[in-house]
Amino acid sequence: MALHATSSRDSVRAAAEGEPEWAGDASRRPAAFYSAVFAQIEEVGWERLVSGKGDGGVSCLVFRILDDQGRNHLLEITLPMNYPSSPPCLVADVPYLPELQWSKGSRLKDVVCQFQEHLKILQDYWSIMDDIDKVLWVVDPTKPTFAMSHRRIALDKKFHENLSTVLDFALPPPPSVNIEDDEQVDCGICYAKHLPIDDELGTHSGGTTDYTCENPSCSRAFHSVCLRDWLRAITTTRQSFDVLFGNCPYCSDPVAVKITDR
Repeated sequence: MALHATSSRDSVRAAAEGEPEWAGDASRRPAAFYSAVFAQIEEVGWERLVSGKGDGGVSCLVFRILDDQGRNHLLEITLPMNYPSSPPCLVADVPYLPELQWSKGSRLKDVVCQFQEHLKILQDYWSIMDDIDKVLWVVDPTKPTFAMSHRRIALDKKFHENLSTVLDFALPPPPSVNIEDDEQVDCGICYAKHLPIDDELGTHSGGTTDYTCENPSCSRAFHSVCLRDWLRAITTTRQSFDVLFGNCPYCSDPVAVKITDR
């Protein structure tokens, strides 16, 4: 049976004292329980009571609570069978519930007072969320509630541009790439950064790439030893004195490498 705030105190008492469909059930609470709950509802205010259900309409009570900004909040209070020895369970439209301080002498008004203090803590948070909902294009949730703590907004610019606007200063670009750390230091022919340690390679033994294609759009790095061997295998390569002339394996621009180190 649901009870509404418009019900008079007498009608609520009649609902509790009337014979329910489970009359005779051992789980029915003693008469003193109902009297105590009625008195505690009186302390909170019958005008705040929105509804009640279970055990004649008093085991699960819903109260309407106004916060400092005039927002309406529904606080559902479920009373356990051994109430007030055990604290009630709370459900409310808030991001998180308060940690209820409870003792055997606590009453419903104590629950409401603690909830009101909790609402005061959340006022600034809700004001910010209200501003977001009013000013920005919120795509999710479409119908936000007081309990929702997220907002997904639509952006009309790239992320870094929006971030720069929010921070109110230009974000620095990435630092220039150091050739020693770039993948281009791998030889474009043997695909290794270092030549093997080999006496036959002479001064090039264990060396890194030492030749770079002069085409700015290519700039591929090579070991001069690898490039020399590759050019020797190409029939279009020309030789003038101790220099081999050919084309870059990647961009076909002219390249030239000495046959010997002398």
